[in-house]
Amino acid sequence: MTITDNSLVLRVAGRPVGRYLTRPDLPDRLSPRPCLHPVTTLSGTAVTELSPADHLHHLGVGVAVPDVEGHNFWGGRTYVRDQGPTELDNHGSQRHTAFQLRDPDGFVEELRWVASGTELLRERRTVAATELTDSAWALDFTFSLTNITGAPVSIGSPATNGRPGAAYGGFFWRARKEAEPPRVFTADAEGESAVHGTRADWLAMAGGGWTLVFAGATETTRRDPWFVRADEYPGVGSSLAHTERLPIDPGETAVRRVVTVVADGTLDRDETAALVRKAVSP
Repeated sequence: MTITDNSLVLRVAGRPVGRYLTRPDLPDRLSPRPCLHPVTTLSGTAVTELSPADHLHHLGVGVAVPDVEGHNFWGGRTYVRDQGPTELDNHGSQRHTAFQLRDPDGFVEELRWVASGTELLRERRTVAATELTDSAWALDFTFSLTNITGAPVSIGSPATNGRPGAAYGGFFWRARKEAEPPRVFTADAEGESAVHGTRADWLAMAGGGWTLVFAGATETTRRDPWFVRADEYPGVGSSLAHTERLPIDPGETAVRRVVTVVADGTLDRDETAALVRKAVSP
């Protein structure tokens, strides 16, 4: 993949922890969109992947939605009811418009969601990086999607289109793939099958020497179930359309905020809960 701009580097306490790519040069089939990669722990361990061989359309950390009024902003094949995953010429792109704010520890960005020559959504994305301890920091990621068309726009997923358990779409983090699958857990559940599709205040993914802890930071975000993969590939998302499509009326805005703790080492439940409280405190 060719990077066609200078990008932006996020820093915590002077240390680089993430690079934000505003205009990655990607084929249309991958639904080009701004993303964060690489994201690292404070000691420098990478905890994201960009276009890995198993899923070329997985792009670090960002917002990806497989169905916006039938347009694919996720990349790859589209799940068609009674047909399955299908190659369609329906891919959209998220286009960086401008930074409203750009600092070493964060930014505010305006984006346009465009498909078939039409702008469907306008997004304001706010990202901030904050130090928590000498071995952990937090990525605060808010996105606001506004319907700028004159008709309702709805967001769907393969699950709402007939594929059970595949409610991906929204905030998504493609994590580092290692020889062994990562451990995933919440405050009261353990393992991919136990946490996938559930609602939990936080969800942790721990690999070899690193831990990611995802927390919905608003009541609305906490109502969205978690999409979790560990065995096939390591990835975590927050599902906008779990069992029903999410409608956005003309002029209306859907807002979600996810705070992710990025820590060196493997955390236990008590350590995880303490860092989440610190990261999401008012």
